[in-house]
Amino acid sequence: MYDADMADKRRYSMAGRAATAQATRERIRTAAAELYRERSIADFTLDDVARRAGTTVKTVLRAFGSKEDLVMAALTTLARSGIPTKPAVPGDVAAAVREIFDIYETVGDLVIARLSDERRLPALKASLDEGRAGHREWVARAFEPFIQADAGLLEMLDVITDVYVWKLLRRDRQLERAAAESIMLAMLRAVLGGARRG
Repeated sequence: MYDADMADKRRYSMAGRAATAQATRERIRTAAAELYRERSIADFTLDDVARRAGTTVKTVLRAFGSKEDLVMAALTTLARSGIPTKPAVPGDVAAAVREIFDIYETVGDLVIARLSDERRLPALKASLDEGRAGHREWVARAFEPFIQADAGLLEMLDVITDVYVWKLLRRDRQLERAAAESIMLAMLRAVLGGARRG
């Protein structure tokens, strides 16, 4: 009887600890998502996240491993919830490019790594599909004034701002961020200017 009672207590205690750890993880993820919506990724630290979540940096790192993994989790949370990642000014093309580069400069390499594992690890597909849908929604919001005039633009704008374009410019061609941004901006302006003339 004693052994059975002890085993039950141990199971209960382990379940309680697991529930507490999960609740802490969700608080950290929510805090990161909120901070991301308030300021750029570069402008908040793990200390900021820990303070807002009511925990420590050590706990944040134990739960997520790195700031990059935490930001990725926060972006996935925002994509799932349908909440805009940033309150961008629709139609401000230069601001949209800066915004998407802020994201890619922080988690772009991680996203590329996960995309390359998609076939090998099918369990990744659901979260990657959420990321794709989230990116498409961001494109629709960021370029809304142009898309209203020409619905066909959505596909082109989605492709131009894709993480693989960032990778080509920043990693494969090894361009400085400013040069890479100016190329993406020029491509977008060429497409949007052509749409206006058409």
